[in-house]
Amino acid sequence: MSNILIIDGGKTFAHSKGELNHTLTEVAASQLRDLGHNVVVTLADSDYNVAEEVQKYLDSDVVIYQMPGWWMGEPWTVKKYIDDVFTEGHGSLYASDGRTRSDAGKKYGSGGLIQGKKYMLSLTWNAPLEAFTDPEQFFEGVGVDGLYLHFHKANQFLGMEGLPTFICNDVIKMPDVPRDIERYRTHLSQIFA
Repeated sequence: MSNILIIDGGKTFAHSKGELNHTLTEVAASQLRDLGHNVVVTLADSDYNVAEEVQKYLDSDVVIYQMPGWWMGEPWTVKKYIDDVFTEGHGSLYASDGRTRSDAGKKYGSGGLIQGKKYMLSLTWNAPLEAFTDPEQFFEGVGVDGLYLHFHKANQFLGMEGLPTFICNDVIKMPDVPRDIERYRTHLSQIFA
């Protein structure tokens, strides 16, 4: 049994109301509880208590970020949440950038204090999957994890390890919410059963 924190980054944007991300958060929370895990959910777009959020990271074995792709990355509310919580976490989530003047062998990014914890991205995008994987399309074949390299590195700076990313594609132009929910349930079962 694991303690799992889900950060729900769903937010109203133009014609989208964030409903798919809120739905996927509920699906994950329900399924993970059914699998025997303890689940806590935080809405990134809320008046969270920063110190309490740091403690949630310390208490969690896994953090799941549920969020839409906004302008080629995470929504500003999720970025603000990360900035607030990770900055407050100096001394508990990370000690430093890892380097010291006395030991040149220490490398940048090795000062995380929460090794052994894991994180996972669960994303919703209007872009089709081929836009990420095909070298001839918009993201030039870098893949979804290549696009989110900065986000992965922010979590790895704390010492966490990534779990396989989940992505729903074509959520506006060609939505298939029942299929996406079923795929997500399978993804969660494979990782957390």
